[in-house]
Amino acid sequence: MVYQTTAYMALSGDKSIQAPISINLNDSFNKTAMKKLFPVLLLFVLVSCSKDKSLNSSSFPQKWQLVKMTGQVPNSETTGENMDWQEYYQFNSDGTFTKHRDYQGETYEATGTFLSTDQNGDTYFELDFNTDSPIIGSCNSDSTEVLWLKSSDQLINTWQNCDGPGMEYARVK
Repeated sequence: MVYQTTAYMALSGDKSIQAPISINLNDSFNKTAMKKLFPVLLLFVLVSCSKDKSLNSSSFPQKWQLVKMTGQVPNSETTGENMDWQEYYQFNSDGTFTKHRDYQGETYEATGTFLSTDQNGDTYFELDFNTDSPIIGSCNSDSTEVLWLKSSDQLINTWQNCDGPGMEYARVK
């Protein structure tokens, strides 16, 4: 007798992987076969039950406020009102976002769409801006930004990887 089923593995967000599994339950099926099958099933369970750090779709909108800036020079950390500018991201359940910055008495806003991706167990947010803007902090010359979700309440920019300022955001709602 052959038992066939489909295994589902949940990934970040609404994504999942499904794979067909066939198990031959003939007379030679014994403890050895179960010992070989158990690690595979355990892996599916562990991966699908891992802690989700992503932007949970049931908790939108989400606002992330800039709380700390660092430069490439050691001990150049600033926080609060001492930072060069104040800014936040607003993420919405429809996959859109707004970036808002107050700098030297001027207010700037830029909008676009975002996508959550998983890379080596870390969650990143790829932001695609609708138009070019001076508040886009990117290593590329295009209208995109990448943010790293360090924890459920800490978001880090990747602009610092190419000599931009390091910026840390805290979730405020």
